[in-house]
Amino acid sequence: MAKRPHPIQYQGSKRNLASNIFKFLPKTVDRLVEPFAGTAAISVAASFEGIAQKFWINDLNRPLVELLKLIVENPETISNAYKDIWNEQHSNSIEHYYQVREKFNRTSDPLVFLYLLARCVKGAVRYNSEGFFNQSPDKRRKGTQPERMRKNIEGVSKLLKDKCIFTYLDYKEVLTGIRPNDFVYMDPPYQGVCGDRDSRYFSGISFDDFVSSLEALNQKGVAFAVSYDGKRGDKIFGNSLPERLGLEKIEIEVGRSSQATLLGRDEVTVESLYLSSSLLHDSITDIKSYLSQVPKQLIFTKQYG
Repeated sequence: MAKRPHPIQYQGSKRNLASNIFKFLPKTVDRLVEPFAGTAAISVAASFEGIAQKFWINDLNRPLVELLKLIVENPETISNAYKDIWNEQHSNSIEHYYQVREKFNRTSDPLVFLYLLARCVKGAVRYNSEGFFNQSPDKRRKGTQPERMRKNIEGVSKLLKDKCIFTYLDYKEVLTGIRPNDFVYMDPPYQGVCGDRDSRYFSGISFDDFVSSLEALNQKGVAFAVSYDGKRGDKIFGNSLPERLGLEKIEIEVGRSSQATLLGRDEVTVESLYLSSSLLHDSITDIKSYLSQVPKQLIFTKQYG
C-alpha cells in the first residue's frame, strides 16, 4: 500500500492523527479549508484518501506557505534547491547549518527554509521574540537524503497541484471567505499540549475572538472541526471551548509523552477534537458506535446539549 508523502517533518503536525480526524468527516467535501495549515498535513491526507479535491491552505507564517506553494506547484525547483544546499554540507556541517539559518533570517527565502526544517532538532520549529528562526541543528543527522526528499515533494505535488489556494492571512480573514459547502479544519497552534506561549509561532490569538469566529461559522451552518485544548497526564493545557457553541468533544490519545518518560513519569498525551453540530447532523449515533469499538484511543465526551 502506498504511503502518504510528507517532505516536512514538523513537530505538532497532525499527519499521524489524520486517520482519527477523518472518521468524523463526511465521505467527501466540496473544499477543505485550513486556516492554520502548518505543513498542510490534513490537506495532503484528505487528497490522498480522496475526501477532497479542492483546498485552501493558509498560515500566518509566510515563508512556510511559500514553501508549500513551491512544493505543490514547482517541485523540480524546490527539489533541486534542497539538493544543492544539502550537498554543500562539509566537514563542519553544524557551521553550515548556522550559515543557512542566518541567510534565512535575513531573506525569508523558502528555498532555504526546507533545509532548516529537515535538519533542525526533532523538526521542532522555534522562533525568538523578534520572529527569527532560532532552532538548533540535529547533530546526529544531516537531514533527509535529497532523493528521498524529491520523492516526497513529487508525491505531494501530484496530490495537490492545481487544486489549492495559498494565502498567509490572519485566520479571521480566511473565515470570512468560507462558503456554505466548505469543511474547515482548525488547529490553532497557541494552546495544545505545549504549555506556555508556543515559540513555534509568531504570535498568539485571542480566545474570545476565536470563539466569536466559531459562532459566526455556526450561524452560517458551516461544518468544522477544531483541535484545541489537551492534557498530558493530569496536567490540562488550554481553555475548553464554551458550551454555547454546541460542539461535541472527542478526546484522542496520541501516545506517551517522551518528555515525561525521560523524567521517569508514565504520562499519556491527549488532544481534544471539537466537532460542529452541522458536521455531526444525524451521525452522532454512528460516532458513538465507532468510539465504543476503540475506547482506549478515543473518548466521546458528552459535555453539551
